[in-house]
Parts: sequence; structure tokens; C-alpha cells
Amino acid sequence: MTPCAAWRASRRRGCGRRCRSRRRRSWRQLAALLREDDADAAYRRLVSLWPDPEPLVPLAGAARDRLRDPGLRQRFPNFIERMMLLDTLTYLPDDLLTKVDRASMSVSLEVRVPLLNHRVVECAWRLPLAMKLRRGTTKWALRRILDRHVPRALIERPKQGFAVPLAAWLRGPLRGWADDLLAGDALGRSGWLDPQPIARYWREHRTGERDWSAGLWAVLMFQSWLAQAGAAAEAPAVSAVARG
Repeated sequence: MTPCAAWRASRRRGCGRRCRSRRRRSWRQLAALLREDDADAAYRRLVSLWPDPEPLVPLAGAARDRLRDPGLRQRFPNFIERMMLLDTLTYLPDDLLTKVDRASMSVSLEVRVPLLNHRVVECAWRLPLAMKLRRGTTKWALRRILDRHVPRALIERPKQGFAVPLAAWLRGPLRGWADDLLAGDALGRSGWLDPQPIARYWREHRTGERDWSAGLWAVLMFQSWLAQAGAAAEAPAVSAVARG
């Protein structure tokens, strides 16, 4: 939910606990984005599960990925187009398409995405930015095409995601499992992650002070994999990393 949407929701009659929680989360996210030095840093903050991910993995050193490519600004001077490119290279294959593939293959369903046909993608990238984003309306050209074939009421409406109540699950039926994997000794034994920020986030989440479910879930998946992988996944000694 955007901050503007959160404000509108707060003014509706009967805005309950879930609505107030979303509103607080939106304002906190906006405040965090405004603290960043530039637009690129704000984008990295927006797409990161952890506000400051590098200290979380002490042995990893400085992050080196597409989000921090120093040449990207020269090749794509327009910030909006840089965001589009990074979403295409990261969020699309690593999140959206991954979830679609897992969900469909779990029921033996083969899914295709016609809009990702390389000819469609090439055409979309050649379009001027004003045909993609116009006066705050996204996908402007696609919406105008759909207007010819689909009633506007079917396309001009809020998105409906497929999110599960992960925050409530971690405070409820999954809490014991999460407690075991996020315990200080379990984190310290693996050697990959710094237990201190994880312990603080887990404490704040359990008490309902904050919703850190997305970031904690990433840690839980890593810890669960480590538990299954055993000694083969143990972190190298710090001295060995320094020599490498």
C-alpha cells in the first residue's frame, strides 16, 4: 500500500487493526526512503528484505550485484528506466516468475507468459517513456489497447495479490519452529549470519511492534536449508576468507 492509499484507508469508517498496521508500515517505509542519499539508494532500500543487508552476512564483504553496478547510471541515465531494467533483471525472474513456476508445476500445469515474448519485450523497450507512464498512470499504452477489447471496470481496479498471512503465522503456528531456527546458538553454530540484528527483528516481530516477516522468512529458509545440508554448508573460518 502506498502512503497515499494508507492515508485514504485511515479515513474510512471502521478501519481496524490490520488497516492501522498497514498504515504504520507504509509511513515507516516512506520515512526510510526519505533518509536515503539518492534515488538509486532509495530503490535498493525498497527492494531489499533487510534495511541494511551487508552487516547481516559478515563474511560476504561489500555487496556486488546489478543493483550496485556503477556503469548502470551511464548506460541508463533516466532513473525510471533504470528501475524498469533492474526489475526486469532481478524481481521478474527471481520473484514473480519463480512463484508462478512453483505454483503451476505443483499441480502439473505448464504456464506461458506471452508478454515476455522477445518481440513484445523489444517493442516495449523501444516505446518512449511517456507511453509507459503518463500522469501517474502505469502501463499506459497497454491499458489503451485493453480498452478496445475489455471493459474498463475489469482493468482499472486495485491489484489483488496472493500474499499469505506470514506475519500472523510466525507469531502463531510457526512460532516454535522459527524460535528453534532463529535461536542464538543455532545462528552462531552455522557462522554465516550475525545473530544480533536477527534477534532484535525477531523480538520486535513476536511482540507485534514491527512486521519483519519478509526478512525473517529469508533467514528462516536459509537456516532450514543449512539444517538439512549439515556440515557441508558450514561457513569458512574468517582467516580463510581473509586469505582468499
